[in-house]
Amino acid sequence: MDARINYYGTSVAAKYMKYLQSAGKVLADSTLPVATQELVKIRASQINGCAYCIDMHTKDAAQAGETSLRLNLVAAWREATVFTDAERAALELAEQGTRTADAAGGVTDEAWANAAKHYDDDQLAALVSVIALINAWNRMNVITQQPAGDYQPGQWE
Repeated sequence: MDARINYYGTSVAAKYMKYLQSAGKVLADSTLPVATQELVKIRASQINGCAYCIDMHTKDAAQAGETSLRLNLVAAWREATVFTDAERAALELAEQGTRTADAAGGVTDEAWANAAKHYDDDQLAALVSVIALINAWNRMNVITQQPAGDYQPGQWE
């Protein structure tokens, strides 16, 4: 399978991607735990059917020390006992923030309040931004059919 477009082969996409990568660096440097960021990216990517991002973020998470048990259970996090209450709150916010078209009200007050119990304002801002950013990457990759499987951890650092 070949991608429909080479992002770096066009001046507009290459410039746009530099901004997305810069935003990603800001979030990576935030106080939101790296494990939480990767779990959120994986869950949103699963919902959006972005194989490229699932490949990337499961490999990056594993390289950062995440266990295969937790990675394998992300899609079923509600029934899994391996996630902290804070991670569960982040995953709920990620799901609701990704599925905004499925609920007229968007993210519920309950999901927001639960996340706010576990994260300070800077971390909440980072969490919301991680959710928004991974959804942007997912849409770009799904639309252009970026192939998955060949990503090497840290490849885009």
